[in-house]
Amino acid sequence: MKQTLFTGVATALITPLTDIWVDYNRLGELIDWQIEMGVDALVVCGTTGESATLDDAEHRQVIEYAVKRVDGRVPVIAGTGSNDTRYGVELTKHACDLGVDGLLTVTPYYNKATQTGLIRSFEAMADAATKPMILYNVPSRTGVNIEPKTAAKLSEHPNIVGIKEASGNISQIVELFSLVGDNMDVYSGNDDQIVPILAMGGKGVISVLSNPMPRETVEICRRWFNGDLKGSAELQCRYLPFIKALFSQVNPVPVKAAMARMGFCEDHVRLPLSPMEEPFRANLYKCMDELGLPCAEGENK
Repeated sequence: MKQTLFTGVATALITPLTDIWVDYNRLGELIDWQIEMGVDALVVCGTTGESATLDDAEHRQVIEYAVKRVDGRVPVIAGTGSNDTRYGVELTKHACDLGVDGLLTVTPYYNKATQTGLIRSFEAMADAATKPMILYNVPSRTGVNIEPKTAAKLSEHPNIVGIKEASGNISQIVELFSLVGDNMDVYSGNDDQIVPILAMGGKGVISVLSNPMPRETVEICRRWFNGDLKGSAELQCRYLPFIKALFSQVNPVPVKAAMARMGFCEDHVRLPLSPMEEPFRANLYKCMDELGLPCAEGENK
């Protein structure tokens, strides 16, 4: 039986940014708050953390800072995937040396590799890793889908322990479960599919929603694992309008707007992303107000 990195909720953490640097003071405060609210793990330098526009030094520094700040309180999982497998191998080695608990490796983007290319690329990174690895399937962003048979083949590697499934294709995810068995843990990569994937035997979610609502997202999973299936489903439905608002424009634009309104960061994303637009912002704020999420002093109410 392979190691399970976490069960429940891992927050795909935003990276607080100013115009020119990473705001480490706010990143530290956010890390502490997330842990206090009960999340089960933290993912840094993923899509939500704007890894694509962190330079190499920043990427490494954010991982190092997170490991030190967390100080063993929850698992730290670092995004180390790349469309350049050589760089992904290098970053994977470095993250392992820094003391992360696990790795999240996204499907190589833009190159549009074949399934054979995906297998060889992921295996190269897993061979270089000294920590367990979770694959990240998000074809809407990368242009390439990890097919269930490919995931099953990769699940045979001892260092590949899980997959974050953000394809949105429930039929594909059901097929995935049927093929990987106990060789691979499956996590929801979409906040609107937490309960459906738990129902298939999923281990939890790598979540955007848990940035502004960590305790509430944890409660969805807690209720499920405690046998309160109806209660878990009710929460999934209750938060659905807000989840939709968080993805009404490309992630992490809306969640950055939400977290800025709550006082956790500046409402700043790096180009080519740009701040949230109307009427999407107004709807996001409306959803936040309906859920009773706090609004920091001086922010738009």
